[in-house]
Amino acid sequence: MKQQRDFDHKGFLATVSSKPGVYRMLDRHDKVIYVGKAKNLKKRLSSYFRKTGLSTRIISLVNNINSIEVINTRTESEALLLENDLIKNLNPRYNILFRDDKSYPYICLSNHDFPRLTVFRGKPDRRKGTFYGPFPSAGSIRYTINHVQRMFQLRNCEDSALSNRTRACLQYQIKRCTGPCVGHTDKESYRLQIEQAQMFLEGKSNELIDQQIALMEKYSKDLEFEQAAQIRDRIETLRRVTEKQFVTDFNGDIDIIACELRQDFSCIQLFMIRNGTSLGNKPFFNRAKLDTDPASLIETFIMQHYSNHPAPAEIIVSHDLENTELLTESLHLLSHSRVRIAHNVRGKRQRALESAIANAKQALESYLLSASLLSKRFQNLVEVLHLEGPPERIECFDISHTMGESTRASCVVFGKEGAIKNEYRRYNINDIQPGDDYAAMRQVLDRRYSKRQNSPEQLPDLILIDGGKGQLGVAMDVLESLNILNVKENLRVFGIAKGVERRAGYEEIIDEEMTALNFPMDSPALLLIQQIRDEAHRFAITGHRQARAKTRRKSRLEEIPGIGIKKRQLLLNTFGGLQGVQAAGVEELMQIKGINRETAQAIYDTFHG
Repeated sequence: MKQQRDFDHKGFLATVSSKPGVYRMLDRHDKVIYVGKAKNLKKRLSSYFRKTGLSTRIISLVNNINSIEVINTRTESEALLLENDLIKNLNPRYNILFRDDKSYPYICLSNHDFPRLTVFRGKPDRRKGTFYGPFPSAGSIRYTINHVQRMFQLRNCEDSALSNRTRACLQYQIKRCTGPCVGHTDKESYRLQIEQAQMFLEGKSNELIDQQIALMEKYSKDLEFEQAAQIRDRIETLRRVTEKQFVTDFNGDIDIIACELRQDFSCIQLFMIRNGTSLGNKPFFNRAKLDTDPASLIETFIMQHYSNHPAPAEIIVSHDLENTELLTESLHLLSHSRVRIAHNVRGKRQRALESAIANAKQALESYLLSASLLSKRFQNLVEVLHLEGPPERIECFDISHTMGESTRASCVVFGKEGAIKNEYRRYNINDIQPGDDYAAMRQVLDRRYSKRQNSPEQLPDLILIDGGKGQLGVAMDVLESLNILNVKENLRVFGIAKGVERRAGYEEIIDEEMTALNFPMDSPALLLIQQIRDEAHRFAITGHRQARAKTRRKSRLEEIPGIGIKKRQLLLNTFGGLQGVQAAGVEELMQIKGINRETAQAIYDTFHG
């Protein structure tokens, strides 16, 4: 692609200084299409006009430049803050803007004689009450408030209702409020309710349970059995809620940010911990518009997110950031407090980060398979593959093995609503030369369709083969030998070959005539094919690993240092056998007497390595 000739970049670059600053790229309609910052403006802007080494997306951006405006700043930190403001205000075409609520909700206990429990949005004001949060989603705060009302029976009515009621409301009748509006409780009793609720909201549930147990025993000794029974029920509710309430060993406030990038879509997963209690998490989805990586996305998210919300004392990130010092300085300017950004963490921080990373991967996978995206992708698939209509059923095959060991084939099934997981199938591949992918593909297709060759209603509309012309040729031979192509006249078959450097986005789609089809990298149809192929690969490799582990599982506990006969027997008895031990996490394994974290990790790694 040739660069746009209307813009004299050489003349422009001759006027640019080497100072820090922000630049705005405008198209021929004087609309800002990209905003960037640089420590050295001249050097950064010159990089866009190199003769070689530019990606297709950068070339597309450059071709749309009609003019560039530059703002010099004193420091790179000032440039970063200005860039962030401009992106939010202008929303340029090629920049990423993470959509977010203007404010997160808090739980507020008001400053009244009988404090009110409410949801509050905005900037917390200590003069209005005591605040807990922020909570990352409305669902998480509703869950917490619901349980606080059930356990501690605090009022949530307006002040006018409190002052003017003559009869207790429904909340009192269903035991969600102790009725201060009509004098059913006094200030001292209500103050105790507030103190208990505060302990719960501050993550001190275990201390609160101990207090309640002591109170129950006191009522029992005084023969006040009705009050003792009420406290007993509250303790039981507290225990159930505490099991679901993720209480950590952290002190202070921490945010954990993990990023997963796949098929040009990204998911930023934000976990929020306040006062040692996890308040929940929130995913942020976006599509990469220019070449990017997870670290750059996290940096962008940090600036955009914490310019709207107060930053915690510590932020843990999933990737090593290039501009950690710059971000730290900028957050200090925004929040007027010191913020630590960490990547290489250990112990409990590492476990929390691993959980955030796993959630980011799962959330992005679900998002990519969502119906809103699938509809558009199915329609585009019809257009680019010249299908007669949207396929009702797509089946995709993949082969997985390790140096020919434990070969497994997978078949995943997709419809218009996404994955049909109850129709996924795995096949054990036997009696072939180890590592012969062609023979494995021949066997799985023959077993799959030999029983369906006279039942067109059981056949898919589209078959995808993970492989190049060789695997596709095998597939066509099998389908022709079984007469499948005549039974289902509109059946189409395509191969998915690895592209340049085996990178995602560069795959070749090969049709029945062994012709490679050229798809744009951002083609919705190509993204759909990639999704289905990735799912087939995941399903195949999972089956292969399970099969490989099964052949090696015998006496695997005996191979672990520090696990003797007694501990092995204790493990098997506690978890109900070897399968239960394999399913247990590190924390669960540590509950076994005599097993420390190092040994528990060794056991876990043995089955999941």
